[in-house]
Amino acid sequence: MKKCNKCNKTKKTSKFKHEDKKTCLKCEFRLKQWVLRKLAYKSKLTPYQKVASRIGYMGSGFLIAAQWKIDPVLYVIGFSLVIIQTSSRKQWNLVALNLNGLIAWITHILRSL
Repeated sequence: MKKCNKCNKTKKTSKFKHEDKKTCLKCEFRLKQWVLRKLAYKSKLTPYQKVASRIGYMGSGFLIAAQWKIDPVLYVIGFSLVIIQTSSRKQWNLVALNLNGLIAWITHILRSL
């Protein structure tokens, strides 16, 4: 017989995972914790996402360079590359924002011609 350190009940040793364990199996398993663990995002990237991430970093570099040069072509390239990264990660809110910037700079280029 062992005493659980969470519920303070004395239980058989078979109700514990192993001899050194101080928490019983019933106290170890909590539905809320189990559901939250299952809903947690696993951060293992696929090879496509790794390449898309590097492309997105390059796009961010183009956007930074475009702020210094105020060149619309750099903005279009930067937004296009960042859209690849955000769509590979399925971050659709950021895809919409970058698509908005891309459309704005394309219309600016077309009006300036």
